[in-house]
Amino acid sequence: MSPSLAYAQQPPKPVIGFLSNASSSLYQTRLGAFRQGLKEAGYVEGQNVAIEYRWAEGQNDRLPVLATELVGQKVTVLVAGGGTPTAMAAKSASTTVPTVFAVAVDPVKAGLVASLIRPGGNMTGVTNLGVEIGPKRLELLHELLPTAAVMAVLVNPANPDLAGPFVKALQPISHALGIELHVLNASTDRELDKIFASLAQVRASALLIMPDVFFTTRAEQLAALSLRYAVPAIYEYRPFAAAGGLVSYGSDEVEYYRLVGIYTGKILKGEKPANLPVMQSTKVELIINLKTAKTLGLQVPQPLAGRADEVVE
Repeated sequence: MSPSLAYAQQPPKPVIGFLSNASSSLYQTRLGAFRQGLKEAGYVEGQNVAIEYRWAEGQNDRLPVLATELVGQKVTVLVAGGGTPTAMAAKSASTTVPTVFAVAVDPVKAGLVASLIRPGGNMTGVTNLGVEIGPKRLELLHELLPTAAVMAVLVNPANPDLAGPFVKALQPISHALGIELHVLNASTDRELDKIFASLAQVRASALLIMPDVFFTTRAEQLAALSLRYAVPAIYEYRPFAAAGGLVSYGSDEVEYYRLVGIYTGKILKGEKPANLPVMQSTKVELIINLKTAKTLGLQVPQPLAGRADEVVE
């Protein structure tokens, strides 16, 4: 057999369709972790697997078209990164293409899978501790500002599947601590500026930001606004604290997307989403920006600083 004929008979590489409502520049950390997970499962992009990327650039209304486009290219597996809106777009696009999602909500309540143990359809994936550790974030702010009676919660109304449960989970601990919560809505950059300008009007001593891709892709902007308006604020991921936000506490996004890569690899090897239990990324990290604390005139209690995985000085 001639070399050219042998080459022609090689099976084509499987293709992963990677869909996100963010942009590639803001997903570098997650993509690196995703590729690491794929590698652990035996797949390397460009060698034995190809990846087709589609980025909605923060415009959720583009997700259904992009998901349908990837399905039309007959991808082997579809990865829905970027939370519930992306996962729902993937679900609407196909009931047969194996799909791995990454969400911060209960995927059963969201209608993505039949159960966590046996998803039952063409979807499975990884959840992170978004809603579950919201109360812990409120407790951390209380440790830093023990006399604060009013705090604000920033949510994205365009993501009601997460916003509602997130605020609801905060209520028992806010009552126990005697903290009044003001819920503020923002889904555009212009609204973000208005929100920070309005914090003094509602007498909020601190700000708790809901985990959401819209906010994640604006972590540096949120950190800059919190410094400009001298607002102690807490968010989910490290880039927020690294950019000048006071505290970040949440799932380790590297671990989160590494697991997404591992599950994608399992499906490429022939496993069925219906039989792969939904995983939960449980590794969390606490990062405190001591420089920002000093700027805000806050004294970080030593026990709290001692619990931090990282301090920024």
